[in-house]
Amino acid sequence: MFETILDEEERGQVGIGTLIVFIAMVLVAAIAAGVLINTAGFLQTQAEATGQESTSQVSDRLQIVSQSGTFNQSEGQMSNLSFVVAQSPGSDNIDLSETSVEMIGADGQESFQIGDEDNATIDIFTNDDLSVVLTDNSERAQINILLNDPIDSSDEIGYELQEGDRLSVTFTAPSGASTTSEIRVPSTVVEDSVRL
Repeated sequence: MFETILDEEERGQVGIGTLIVFIAMVLVAAIAAGVLINTAGFLQTQAEATGQESTSQVSDRLQIVSQSGTFNQSEGQMSNLSFVVAQSPGSDNIDLSETSVEMIGADGQESFQIGDEDNATIDIFTNDDLSVVLTDNSERAQINILLNDPIDSSDEIGYELQEGDRLSVTFTAPSGASTTSEIRVPSTVVEDSVRL
């Protein structure tokens, strides 16, 4: 069954060939393992970053506590809007100056970043350090948007919101999470201050 090798030189050559094949297989396996470990580490890092970004886009958003506005009887339209906002539960810090606002209604669409416009002001009345960053769920901020100013038109948006109009206002936090609020102006306004 087995062939007996009587020549000693042939016996050594067979052993060296087997050893070379074995070393080659070990090297290939080591290189393949290194590539797999490197790829797994890269994929894990990418998955963690994607998970954090996805979580931020869902949870790092504003919660609208209340909304109101001032109606200018002589002009027959809303002169400003006021929103009291807070962090939604589980949210990280939100910089209100980098938050963008999009308004869509009968007068068209208007988009701006709160920190870039003179017509939008931020007042955090539960924050001691006077910053415009919401850092805690208990903090509240008031965002005022000046729509029409009968005295100085340079600071206004120029958006007309009259009796019976509807307006959709979307606040988008720096992380990309958005909150939308629907505003309906009563068809008959008898007071200057209107709860919307």
